[in-house]
Amino acid sequence: MEPRSRSFYVLAGFFGLFLLFLYGPTFTIAILSFQGQQGGLTFPMRGTSLHWFRDLFEQQAVGDIWGSFRRSLALGLMVMVTTVVVSVMGGLAFRKRFAGNAVLFYLVITALVIPSILISLGVGLIFSQLGLPIHWASSGFGSQLTWTLPFGLLIMFAVFNRFDKSYEEAARDQGASNWQTIRHVILPIIAPSLIGVALFGFTLSYDEFARTLLTAGSYNTLPLEIYGMTTNVTTPVIFALGTLTTAFSLVIIAVFLLTVWGLNRRRARQGSDAGKGMV
Repeated sequence: MEPRSRSFYVLAGFFGLFLLFLYGPTFTIAILSFQGQQGGLTFPMRGTSLHWFRDLFEQQAVGDIWGSFRRSLALGLMVMVTTVVVSVMGGLAFRKRFAGNAVLFYLVITALVIPSILISLGVGLIFSQLGLPIHWASSGFGSQLTWTLPFGLLIMFAVFNRFDKSYEEAARDQGASNWQTIRHVILPIIAPSLIGVALFGFTLSYDEFARTLLTAGSYNTLPLEIYGMTTNVTTPVIFALGTLTTAFSLVIIAVFLLTVWGLNRRRARQGSDAGKGMV
């Protein structure tokens, strides 16, 4: 084995500092959430306990933690489903190279470069001018789609650009209709990518702050609620909330990853069984 060069250790050290900068605040919050009952918001810790996690499940004097969590969860699921459906339909449509597809593509991508707070302000003004109520399930839902849909479409464009059309042609040669081809051929093949789009859509929606700030109406989502609590809550209960929301996000990611792993394993097993059958 050849000895590693000095540049390798320099780059490894730089990468380690980057990881520390990226995840250090999260680890700090997780540690502080285990403060003792008399602990505060800063170091040094005054003992260790689970007191603030228990206190989190009791009625809080400030904030509606669990109501905002339910709203964020519902909004995230709505955005996730819509992003997956529209992204797949858009990916299928763009393969046909219809008139004006380039203009439409750039219009979709433009939403990524416009400052999020301007999107939130614009959507809020549109709803106000139309006399529609500003609510997290309507205006908030629309503003978040301007964030998640471009990512979903970009992923689907990449997937369909390398999709082998011979699978579809073979299905049609066997008498499959367009819907049967999509359902039994295309969707199973791109299933891992669909799960990736779903995960992207949910996580982007779940922690979105700027695009929801002026479009959530009277009821906060969880990021807005946490932001409001930072000016009122003076106990480590807010650290406990941050730790639990982070753990929830990691659980969601783990579920999606296990689902992808299961789909890939089943596909590999089916391919192996088909190969044995041919032998």
